[in-house]
Amino acid sequence: MKPKFSMTVEENIFIAKRNLVDYIYNSAKLEGCNVTFPETQTIIDGVNVGDVSLSDIQTILNMRDAWKFVLANIEKPFDLDFICRVNDFVSRSESLQWGVLRTGKVGISGTDYTPDIPEKEDVINKLSELSKDKSATEYAIDFFLWACRSQLFWDGNKRTSTICANKILISAGEGILTVRDEDILEFNKLLLEYYNTNDASSIKLWLYKNCIDGIDFRQAEDEAESENEDNDSQLTT
Repeated sequence: MKPKFSMTVEENIFIAKRNLVDYIYNSAKLEGCNVTFPETQTIIDGVNVGDVSLSDIQTILNMRDAWKFVLANIEKPFDLDFICRVNDFVSRSESLQWGVLRTGKVGISGTDYTPDIPEKEDVINKLSELSKDKSATEYAIDFFLWACRSQLFWDGNKRTSTICANKILISAGEGILTVRDEDILEFNKLLLEYYNTNDASSIKLWLYKNCIDGIDFRQAEDEAESENEDNDSQLTT
C-alpha cells in the first residue's frame, strides 16, 4: 500500500495543527457526541458551551490534550507506553481506569464478538509484527483496525486508535487519518463487519481511499511555479 502523501514531518505537523478542530470534531461525531463544529471550536478554545453536555465537553477537551501530547512528542518511539499515554489523555475521568491495559471482559455493541483481555507481551509482539515491511500508511491503518477490534482499554479505544495511527502517519509525513461526519454510517457498517469476521480487507481499502487527509506540497509548488511562468510569458508577448 503506497503512501498517498509525501510530506516532511514539519509539513505534516503544520497540516495537523491547522485542521485540528476538524479532526477532533470528526472524532467527536464518531463517538456520538451531540456537538456542532462551531461548538467544538469554542470548547477547544477553553470556553464552556451551555447547550453541550459536560460529558461531551470532557471528551473534546481530552482529545485536544491527547493531540497536543502527540504533536509535542512526535519524535518519541511509538510503543505500548506511548499508546497508554495517549489513552491516559483520551479517557481521563471517563473510564474505570485510563492509561493502562484493560483487565476484564468487555462486549462491543452490535456484535457477538468478544475481544480477549489484552496481555502486555502479546500487545508488544503484535505491534512489532504490524510494523514489518509496509509503508507508514498501511501500518497506521492496520494498527487502527487491530487496536479498535482488540479494545485494549476500558474506554476511548477508537479515539486512542485514531490519534495513535496519526502519530505513525505524521512521523513519516504521510498524512492524517480521519473519518468525516458524512462517512460515519459507511464506516460503522464496515467496522461492524470487520469485528464479526476479522477480515479487514474491505474497510482497509475504504479507509485508504476515503480517510487519509493531506497536501501534496511539491505539486502545489510546481503548479504555482508553472502559473508564474505562464504569467511571465504573457507579459513578454
